[in-house]
Amino acid sequence: MTRTSPQDVALQDYGLVEVRTAELDGITADFLVIKQPVDMAFMLKSLPDGRCQCPHYGVVLKGGFDVQYADRVETVNEGDWFHMTPGHVPSYQVGTELIQFSPTDAMRATDEAIQRSMQQLQGT
Repeated sequence: MTRTSPQDVALQDYGLVEVRTAELDGITADFLVIKQPVDMAFMLKSLPDGRCQCPHYGVVLKGGFDVQYADRVETVNEGDWFHMTPGHVPSYQVGTELIQFSPTDAMRATDEAIQRSMQQLQGT
């Protein structure tokens, strides 16, 4: 068995979001704290259809977020368990805290796209 806790993982502060990430046997576990409103549309624009193609499973500890799909918007609230299927664009409320699990290989491609977008924002 592989185990860890958010307190055992280094904090990454990206300004808008604080993230603690661990890889658990092919599954990426993230503990996210949203510090400012975050609409992921810009961050995901380089992915197919401008949408995240990685499935995510998790629970919202505080706050909530909306998830835009091609044909609908779903709202996830505090206390909800969720499964975001491929083809989504989340938009997070300030103060949202969540734990999310994703297949590591698919998450890596999403992270790379987000990093490219962040570099564009920063002009590097």
